[in-house]
Amino acid sequence: MSSMWVLETPAPPPDARVPYGSLSHQFGDLRLPSGPGPHPVVVVVHGGFWRAKYDLEHVGHLCADLTQRGVATWSLEYRRVGHDGGGWPGTLEDVALGVDFLRTLERSHALDLARVVALGHSAGGHLALWLGARHRLPAGGPLHREDPLRLRGVVSLAGVVDLVCGFEWWLGDGIVDTFLGGSPVCVPERYRTASPAALQPLGLPQVLVHGTGDDTVPVAMSEAFCARGRELGDSVRCVPLPGAGHFELIDPRSREWPQVVEAVRSLL
Repeated sequence: MSSMWVLETPAPPPDARVPYGSLSHQFGDLRLPSGPGPHPVVVVVHGGFWRAKYDLEHVGHLCADLTQRGVATWSLEYRRVGHDGGGWPGTLEDVALGVDFLRTLERSHALDLARVVALGHSAGGHLALWLGARHRLPAGGPLHREDPLRLRGVVSLAGVVDLVCGFEWWLGDGIVDTFLGGSPVCVPERYRTASPAALQPLGLPQVLVHGTGDDTVPVAMSEAFCARGRELGDSVRCVPLPGAGHFELIDPRSREWPQVVEAVRSLL
């Protein structure tokens, strides 16, 4: 079966769909494992090149699988390109608000906030790594927040981890230009603030999983990011998956999936 089935098949429903803000796209799907907890948490950020047409439904399959393995999952929806306020800076504001909302969820659910890992696919890989790097944002900037929730680590699955590179390679028919509202020459500060590659070293463990046959986001992006991170002293490793494309990484039925599970476990 092609891994595209995850885009076409309804996922198992979450235990709860919870708003983390007042806007219609500011909500998350919470799934809790059996047992008393407190449970480690994986914050899941879906991909789709930050576009409105792709929502969180397709990552429900991987969330359900991880939850069966004893991990709570908090899958974030967020404003995207095409939504009012989506793109810069609303998309980034939303995922930041969503991850910090775990402090509120902890009051009513058995969550272990000392063991929180972010996992994201494609554009969600960008957002997950950015969430891990928020403590690096300069004070006074538009996206700086006091005391962001610190993560144990980040797993990027075929992530768009370098937005300058993504612009230059014209990924997604030029979506980086649309997402940030201009080129690196026109809005350089946005690239410096929003691109994980510009925020290295991130100062937390990272695992970048990427198929060598990916024709949506080339594996070279993750490889270059890992090499530079290691040069700067980060704990970062790249897991190339021979021959894998873009969607096997979020398919719990794929032969690659156990390596994604192992990446998550290595950080928790």
